[in-house]
Amino acid sequence: MDMMVTSSGMTQTSLEVPGLTAHLDRLVHHEGGHCLPDGTPHAFVYFITIRNDSDRTVTLLGRKWVIRQEDGSQLVIEGDKIVGESPRLAPGEHFAYNSFHVTARSAWVHGSFHGVDEAGRPVHVKLKPFHMVVPTEPPDPPAS
Repeated sequence: MDMMVTSSGMTQTSLEVPGLTAHLDRLVHHEGGHCLPDGTPHAFVYFITIRNDSDRTVTLLGRKWVIRQEDGSQLVIEGDKIVGESPRLAPGEHFAYNSFHVTARSAWVHGSFHGVDEAGRPVHVKLKPFHMVVPTEPPDPPAS
């Protein structure tokens, strides 16, 4: 059970729905390049699938990420929608997407997605924590 605050400022209990799962499919590291800001030379692209194998339809309305960096700092990212969408998942359906995070250091990521079921009850699904590891050695040059 998690607590969520509604738009009216009231607190409601959010339930995990058996069969509603979120899974990290792949994590890709990119280093450097002109499109990464100075001070955060590492980009991690993550690919996630949210699967609804429950007996109810759910609509996902937003997400929350807690990123704990190896220096002890923490970044909390909350927002409406998931990559601009509010996916509605009937039983047996899934939603897959990818996004990214830029950083200067390794970090642990804890994530969850929240929404409502067809009766309007608040629900959530947690993503198993994953580790974004900044390589300590430069990558090997490509083979010729």
